[in-house]
Amino acid sequence: MFAISSRWIVRLAPRSLVCNTGIRIMSSQSPFIRDKAYIGGKWVAATNGGTFEVKNPATGEHLGVVPDMTESDAVFAIKTANEAFQSWKSTLARERTLLLRRLDQLMHEHKDSLAKLISLEMGKPIKEAKGEIMYAASMLEWFAEESRRIYGDVIAAPTKSKRLVVIKQPLGVASLITPWNFPCAMITRKAAAALAAGCTVVVKPSEDTPYSALALAQLTEEAGFPAGVFNVITSSRSNAAALGHVMCTHPMSASISFTGSTEVGKILMREAAEGIKRVALELGGHAPFIVFESADIDAAVVGAMMAKFRNCGQACVGANRFLIHSSIYDKFCSKLADAMKSQLVIGDSMDESVTIGPLINERAVEKVEKHIKDAVDNGASIVVGGDRNSRGNNYINPTLLRDVKPSMLMCQEETFGPVAPLIKFDTEEEAVSIANDTRSGLAGYFYTTNLLQAWRVAEALECGLVGINEGLVSTVESPFQGFKESGIGSEASKYGIEEYLEKKTICFGGL
Repeated sequence: MFAISSRWIVRLAPRSLVCNTGIRIMSSQSPFIRDKAYIGGKWVAATNGGTFEVKNPATGEHLGVVPDMTESDAVFAIKTANEAFQSWKSTLARERTLLLRRLDQLMHEHKDSLAKLISLEMGKPIKEAKGEIMYAASMLEWFAEESRRIYGDVIAAPTKSKRLVVIKQPLGVASLITPWNFPCAMITRKAAAALAAGCTVVVKPSEDTPYSALALAQLTEEAGFPAGVFNVITSSRSNAAALGHVMCTHPMSASISFTGSTEVGKILMREAAEGIKRVALELGGHAPFIVFESADIDAAVVGAMMAKFRNCGQACVGANRFLIHSSIYDKFCSKLADAMKSQLVIGDSMDESVTIGPLINERAVEKVEKHIKDAVDNGASIVVGGDRNSRGNNYINPTLLRDVKPSMLMCQEETFGPVAPLIKFDTEEEAVSIANDTRSGLAGYFYTTNLLQAWRVAEALECGLVGINEGLVSTVESPFQGFKESGIGSEASKYGIEEYLEKKTICFGGL
């Protein structure tokens, strides 16, 4: 068992972090960029010496190299985490609470450096990146408290000679595969719950954004987490599938949690089925944004700007299809176009005034261009944007399209870019039918001032998160989950920790 020693008390006491002790600085642009993965409390290279390059998507600038780890490295990380689990699972909830609080404190102390790191490796505007750090830290604060609220039950026994008790215990090693679009928050939303439950974790971040994960590893070390409790393995795109396979199938990996595309999620779920692993998947979205005739149009435009253009449209809960009632269609289109022209600023992500940065890579831009071309070829009209921006190959201008039909490609697939397609509808039933005509079911938004309609539509939409007169619905207090092919399991809220706990019935007999 890990006891709270005097060494820990010193480390957990409020203090100013001695910045970046032991970090090998690879770039003058961020103190958190380093060239090693993190396993068992040590900074390690890939066993075969392989590395891959990380670039700034805004400029193409070389940021550094990180280990291109192989299956043997993943096995080593899982075995190391499992060894640490044998002691970590017995820590007192209070001990885990203190460590998570300390990690939360460190994230606040280094919020500017961490936000800068996000902007460098994935191009997110610095103001949004700072918001992500605060959201990520809120998960640590929340689950620090939830670790002390893992309650069991006493069940009325069927006979006088028995007593029935239900307790909850940590699963074991939690394997976490996280995406590039929220490279810090998607880790803490999973890892904070797992650590609070008493699990150890192995994190495999996206090959596009490994540095945010490695920065978190550095901070867990500074916070005083025991070696092997938090581990990070990195890999290139070519090795990602092999590492994912190990994380899903290794007998010491108790669970797999993945955020990313639906296609990859299905593969991981099939592989995890071999060992009957606990699986949590947060997958793609195709969110409808409905504006009914009674809506406050100005408020709907504000919500649309938030739901569509946050993170340059690269969010799984981002609005992907805009369904506008025919009686207000032209007015909404005009107001949204004006807002886009006046409020969206493309530029250097380090500039506080910038709201639109680059997409993650040129493949993402090409997909957006393909969707726009398909829409225009089939009768849609470009109101704003529609082309690349001159700043670079990964920049595309925010785009507004009208006269879009549900049959068009962008209404069948998630665009994942700054494109707002407007679809006209006449009745509530038609709008709900179009909104639900998808295998995705993550988020949905609608605007109305009709209370009865609000209840009807909220219950009718087939998705896990619904925003009524609101364009931003994700909070640490409420569960984040999808319907249909948008995933299984919940993150955040009081439900998030349940993904990392096993219920055990204990029957006392002979009483």
